[in-house]
Amino acid sequence: MHNSHDPHVLPMRDGINPSCVVLPSTGAGTVLDFLCERLPAVRREDWLRRMALGEVVDEFGAPATAQRAFAPGLRFYYYRELEHEDVIPFAEQVLYQDAHLLVADKPHYLPVVPTGKFLQQTLLVRLKRQLGLRELSPVHRIDRDTAGLVLFSVQRATRGRYQALFRERTVHKEYEAIAPFNADLEFPRTHESRMEEDPDNFFRMCETPAGAPNSLTHMDIVQAQGAVARYRLSPVSGKRHQLRVHMAALGLPLFGDAFYPVVNDPPEGDYSTPLQLLARAIEFVDPVSGALRRFESQRQLRPLADFT
Repeated sequence: MHNSHDPHVLPMRDGINPSCVVLPSTGAGTVLDFLCERLPAVRREDWLRRMALGEVVDEFGAPATAQRAFAPGLRFYYYRELEHEDVIPFAEQVLYQDAHLLVADKPHYLPVVPTGKFLQQTLLVRLKRQLGLRELSPVHRIDRDTAGLVLFSVQRATRGRYQALFRERTVHKEYEAIAPFNADLEFPRTHESRMEEDPDNFFRMCETPAGAPNSLTHMDIVQAQGAVARYRLSPVSGKRHQLRVHMAALGLPLFGDAFYPVVNDPPEGDYSTPLQLLARAIEFVDPVSGALRRFESQRQLRPLADFT
């Protein structure tokens, strides 16, 4: 018998660990009724098909059946599935791997973790499938639109020590970006502001004058050519879309940005104008080995001449 609350009751499949749903403390009917109500995106016939295949099990490994009665507080595990998923035609690279840490170099357009219409076509699931690492988990995120370095914890036992690096801001991160050049703005500079979720668009962030600053970025120019420049951006905080929002606030929106300053999302499958933002380098003291680590992306943004 498996231990209670054991997610290993179903094996990892195609890089996907089972998802978990907990039955509430009160209820009636069958487990099937509850699943249909709680997860309406999955059709009843799909739940029946998965149950027939033995792919819906409780925390003790006992399979759910169509007739199984509701049991308060019991956990059930199942695999998340998508009916259709477009293949993202760009490959990631693993730059470093040991027993505790993995560093990947992500292409543009590939999400880090499953979300919405992306499951197999995510960096996490691709790596888990290729390497067979069930406990692999990102210790920070970068946007789907951004390319470059992502750090992963290989095992749960030491994951918290790597997460603490980001929480305590002891990681030095360098990004590269291509955006307009404005000779009237002085660089290097530090940009500080209060960022909140955009009340009109949940997927965007915005700066707001009310409240204490909660985002900070150091900025410098690496190279300027006509009306275009290559910037080095070092975020101290890690707000969603922080670098894109900060640059747009200076009137320097990044080339290829579909969200800032205005929403201009390209059609699905259009990979012609990648966001010119790259997580270029990351440096920290490894909390397990004590070694100073520095990793650099092997990827390149486009030459400035492409934008002049």
